[in-house]
Amino acid sequence: MNITSYFRLMRPLQWLKNLMVYFPIFLSGSLQRVDLSWFIILPFAAFCCASSAGYIFNDLVDHRRDAAHPHKKSRPIPSGQVTVFGALTVCIALAILAGLAGIAVSRVFFFFTLAYLLSTACYSLIIKEIAVLDIFCISLGFVLRLYGGGSAFRVEISDWLFLTVFLLSVFLSVGKRYSEMRILGNDAGIHRRTLEEYPRGFLEGSMYMSGAAVLVTYSLYAIGHPPMVYSVPLCMFGLLRYLMRIKGGASGDPTESLVKDLPLFVTGILWAAFIGWSVYL
Repeated sequence: MNITSYFRLMRPLQWLKNLMVYFPIFLSGSLQRVDLSWFIILPFAAFCCASSAGYIFNDLVDHRRDAAHPHKKSRPIPSGQVTVFGALTVCIALAILAGLAGIAVSRVFFFFTLAYLLSTACYSLIIKEIAVLDIFCISLGFVLRLYGGGSAFRVEISDWLFLTVFLLSVFLSVGKRYSEMRILGNDAGIHRRTLEEYPRGFLEGSMYMSGAAVLVTYSLYAIGHPPMVYSVPLCMFGLLRYLMRIKGGASGDPTESLVKDLPLFVTGILWAAFIGWSVYL
C-alpha cells in the first residue's frame, strides 16, 4: 500500500475550503467565548472527511475519463497507484467518519454534513452534466459549510453573509470552468460535457457579473459591521487578482490559486488579520 497515494487521493489541499465552518464565529466576534478544546476541531474534521469522500467518489465515477485527461491522468486512481476497491473502501470509511464527527457536534450539524455528502454524490452522478446547475451545486457546498459552522457554534448567519458566500462560490466555480475551457481548448467537451453547452463568452460574462455582485454584497455586509468596511479594497483586489490570473491562462482552482499566487495569499492573510483586528480589538 502506497500511503502517499492514498493521502493524495483525499486531496488535503482542498481542506482549506472547510475553514468556511469558522467564518460565522470569527466574523461575529464570538471566538473568545468558545471552549478551545477538541470540540472546536470536530466541525472542521467532519467536513474534511466529507469533502475527501466526495472527491474520491467523483474520481471513482470519472476514472476512465480522467485517464485521457492531460493533467488528471496522474491522479492516484487513473494512474493505477490506487485500486478502485481501495479507493471505494477509503471513500466509505471517510463518509462514516464524517457522519460520526457530525453527530458528535449536534443533530443539526449532522444534517448539514449529510446534506453535503448527498449533494456531492448527486453532483458526481448527475448534476455535473447539467450546465449552470453544476455551478450552483458546487456553490451549495460552500453554503452548507457556512450554515454548518453557524449551527455548530450557535451563530446566526446574516442575509448579507449568505449572499456574499454564495455569490463568491459562484464566481470561483465559474472561474474554474472558464480556465478549464481555456486550457483544454477544442477537447474541453470531451473531458467535461457541460463545457460544450456553455455559449462562447457566457462563462467570462458570468465571472464579471458574479464578481461585481460579490463586491456589492460584501460591501453591504461590511457597512453593517464597522470598521470592517475598510476591508472592501482588499476584497476588490483579491477578485481582480483572481480574474487576472485566469485571463492569463493559469488554473482557476481556488485553493491552488490561493496557495500558489503570492499576492492572493498575502491578500488572504491581510484580510484575516484586518478582520481579526477590527472585530476583536
